[in-house]
This record gives sequence, C-alpha cells and structure tokens, in this order.
Amino acid sequence: MNSDETFSLTLGTEWETAIENLTTVRDWIRFAVTAMESAECAYGQGCLDAICEARWLVARALHLPLDTLDMLLDARLLPDERSHLAELLAARTEARVPTAYLLNEAWLQGKPFYVDERVIIPRSFLAELLAPEALARWLEKPPTAVTRVLELCTGSGCLAILAAEAFPNAQIVATDLSPDALAVAQINVESYGLTERITLAQGDLFAALGAPSEPFDLILANPPYVTTEAMANLPDEFRHEPQLALAAGDDGMTLVRRIVADAPRYLTAGGKLLVEVGHNRREAEAALAVPGKPSLPLTWLATAGHPQAIFALTAPW
Repeated sequence: MNSDETFSLTLGTEWETAIENLTTVRDWIRFAVTAMESAECAYGQGCLDAICEARWLVARALHLPLDTLDMLLDARLLPDERSHLAELLAARTEARVPTAYLLNEAWLQGKPFYVDERVIIPRSFLAELLAPEALARWLEKPPTAVTRVLELCTGSGCLAILAAEAFPNAQIVATDLSPDALAVAQINVESYGLTERITLAQGDLFAALGAPSEPFDLILANPPYVTTEAMANLPDEFRHEPQLALAAGDDGMTLVRRIVADAPRYLTAGGKLLVEVGHNRREAEAALAVPGKPSLPLTWLATAGHPQAIFALTAPW
C-alpha cells in the first residue's frame, strides 16, 4: 500500500465535507490531528503523538519536505490532493493502517527508509547508539578499526545501513528469517548505494551465515521481544506488522537467549554484542541467569528514548 494508491474504503459524508471545506496544508494538519485523536489512534510507529504524525502524513503525502513545511502551511490544495488526503486519513483512522505503511516511508536518525507490510516499522533504540557522537559511549576502539559487523533480524535493513555509515571501513552482514523482509532490505541497501558493503543473508539467526566465517567486531540485534501477554493486547495499528517480527514467547526472550548463547563463537576477542529488549530488562536478566553461575556482565546503555532498552556484552563471556 502506498500514498499514491486509491484505497477501497468508501468515504462517508464527513470526509466529503472535509474535502469541500478544507483548503490549505494547515487545515488538513489540524483536521488530521482531530480525526486521529477522535478515533483514539495508537502512536509509536514513527511518531509519539498526533501532531507529529499529522504533519508527517500530510507533508509526505503531498511530497512536501518536512524540514521546511512551516513555509507552506497556507498553500492551497487542489481538489485531487484534498481527496487523496481524505483517503489516507480514512485508512489511518478507520482501518488503523500505520502512516508508515500508507506512505511507504519510515525515518530513523533523520534518514528515510522504504517500508511496507512485509517488515516491522523501524523504531529501534539502537539507531541512536550508531550516531557518530554516541559511539564513544560504548565502543572501545576508533570506528575506523571496526571491519566486520553482523546485524541479526535486520528487517528493513535500516540498522545495517546506519552501521555502514558509522563504520566506514566495515563490511556488514545483515540476516533475517523472512525472505519478504530481505526483499525490502534490498530496496533500502540499493537506495543508499551500499550493495558492495552490505550482504543480506536469509536464515535463522547465525544459521544464515552458513559455513564458519571470519569473526565480527560487532554484532547488533533488535530481535522480536514482545511477550505473549503483550501480543494479545497490541493496538490495532501494531497488528498490521508481521507477527514474526514481534512475538517472542511468554517472556519475550526466546531469541535473546539463543543470541547470547551463540554470539561468542562469532565475535573477535573484545568484540561487542548489543541487544535491544525494549521494556523487558527484568525478563532479560531473568532469562540469561544460570543457576549456580555468576550473572553475565550486562552493561545497560541509555538512550534518549529509553534508559534500559539495550544491553552490551564484551567477548568472551
């Protein structure tokens, strides 16, 4: 689904009234906020509130730049443009389709990525840690000294692309169990001109690598970590995302356990593993505890979005 398609929803009288009477970009942003709030939409798939999402939806549906949108708020819209916005807002508020899927666009660290229903909408806390100014907080070597990076559960490939920019001398391998997700990742890798530096591999975590290979300096993982209970209570918007990219058993740690158990075999001495677990620090620490053995030396890395969503381990452990 994308913003240039016509949706099958039949527009009711309220939408026709909006098309007739709302004429400017400003009008439609205001109306979008009202429509989403009245429908009690859920946020968190690119924006945390209705105003942010309304600006994003209206601007990008009209192919306007977000950074200079304020200059165009009083621009008048053509009838076809108003109809198009009404169709998108109906899909957003009535069918609960996330804006990212309506626009085929998601943003992470200020960079746009192609997305559709084959992949989870990017919102990883790991992205912040790949910003140049954040590397020194957890990386104990110059970024130029990192030569091999593995990303597990890559989805749309956005973290692999950010890693390629953060580590200019690195070759990146990005894996996913879903062939559909890797098809989306390929679109993004090609869009950023990184086909010679990012290799995509299909398979179950480390099994995607096939035969033993040269170890990695860094492994990044943003695996599924939604608990069974949380899956049952997901807002409708999040149910549009692939369940494979979300569900991870009763405690949300099904894949995290496997990643931590297997990662040392694929890391250089002193290599780093960074794993995102969202709000599940307690579950992660419980899942990784082994009776009779010392606790793993997890280092929790704070981001602006969450103080304890990511842990780091240094090989060997």
